[in-house]
Amino acid sequence: MANFKEASVEEINIIMQQSQSAFEAYQKTSAEEKALFLEAIADEIEALGDALLQKAAEETNLPLPRLTGERGRTTGQLRMFAGMLREGSWVEASIDTELPNRTPLPRPDLRKMLVPLGPVVVFGASNFPFAYSTAGGDTASALGAGCSVVVKAHPAHAETSELVYQAIKKAIVSCNMPEHVFQHVHGTSFESGKALVQADHTAAVGFTGSTVGGLALLDYSSKRKKPIPVFSEMGSINPVIFLPDTLNKNAADLAAQYTGSITLGVGQFCTNPGLMLAIKGEGLHNFFTQLGNGIAGVKPAKMLHAGIHSAYEKKSHAALEQDGVTSVVKSATEAVDIEAQPTIALVSAETFLENHLLHEEVFGPYSLMVSCEDEKELIKVLKSVSGQLTTTVMGTDEDFAGHSNLLQLLPSIAGRVLFNGVPTGVEVCASMVHGGPFPATTDSRFTAVGINAAKRWVRPVCFQNCPDALLPLALQQANPTKIWRLFDGEWKK
Repeated sequence: MANFKEASVEEINIIMQQSQSAFEAYQKTSAEEKALFLEAIADEIEALGDALLQKAAEETNLPLPRLTGERGRTTGQLRMFAGMLREGSWVEASIDTELPNRTPLPRPDLRKMLVPLGPVVVFGASNFPFAYSTAGGDTASALGAGCSVVVKAHPAHAETSELVYQAIKKAIVSCNMPEHVFQHVHGTSFESGKALVQADHTAAVGFTGSTVGGLALLDYSSKRKKPIPVFSEMGSINPVIFLPDTLNKNAADLAAQYTGSITLGVGQFCTNPGLMLAIKGEGLHNFFTQLGNGIAGVKPAKMLHAGIHSAYEKKSHAALEQDGVTSVVKSATEAVDIEAQPTIALVSAETFLENHLLHEEVFGPYSLMVSCEDEKELIKVLKSVSGQLTTTVMGTDEDFAGHSNLLQLLPSIAGRVLFNGVPTGVEVCASMVHGGPFPATTDSRFTAVGINAAKRWVRPVCFQNCPDALLPLALQQANPTKIWRLFDGEWKK
């Protein structure tokens, strides 16, 4: 942060006023103009070339191949929302035409669609310097929804954020967009975050990070004269259930698969499998032994920054020191500097249920296996776990047929239910849900990934008996935008 001035409360208020003015002007641009703008941002980010990747690697300790893939995901998201705008049906237009002769009362002409909320504040995430930061999913979806955006750069990769900001500024100029449709601020204090949330013109907030940080923003919003929606994604321990038949038949393959998932990216994913559940037996013993062998062979690697490393050390040590936590296996190589040592541990279901500290996320290459006496106890453990982004079940057809009660429970636990896979890795598409019951997120009705992420930044408005010429294009009788609409109860173009 040495080269960047922290925004004051007064400056933030001015920035949000500018964002409101830009929002009003942005409403006058067409869907095609917005789509071209998003594509221009993607082009400008790619034009930064290797310099952007190298700066991000320098600030985050992430390897260049990972960052190259993340940059591709980021520009892909921007282009995906451009496609959403061109197709147009995302506005959920519905029309119920008037019924003047209906008895006992006539029906007026009613037309509804989604409209943008206003200026959106986005807090950059530490673990994804591109995809969840300056031009990441929150920014792309908000701009796609028709909102102006103010991003607070994450201080752990402030220079990377600044480079992306300059790329967006170039796209604003080349596309003749309102000057302040996107703005960028730096800050390390709680006061700057509070000021952004509580500024009069802020209409919504997007955040990816810790539970403490997400809840603080929610609290700031609740204390406004006019509370606003805060969409915080606050992490998850992503329970994985290993059913008996697959453990008996596939222990070695499962161990290799989950060694990779637990340690991928030094465990610094919100979808990292931090909790494993299984029923006691020889299959579980073999799986845990082979998983331990795999973990022992993974070398420690540097975490994103010293703060995350300190939290990993503190939380993992606290968990491993709890009574009843046994069979701890760590990497055979000692960690140095801000490297994280991959770790797994074993605990009984009885101990897990009695000790809530073991339910808490340990952000890093760590996972806890809970050994259960039977399916009834496994279900009890699963119900004791709070809301999650994901839950996964590993099993054979025989397993699935014999555990229907367990399977029926899974959608109530998480926003994404996986079968025979790993939770790490989030596909960016219309069917993805990256959200879940509290405390995984502050609002389980929405996703932070895919085109439906835009639904966070809009609200429905109904136009009653409005003259056709005054209606938004999406609701006009002739349907000039040629989108799918629910017209008198039937989907039509």
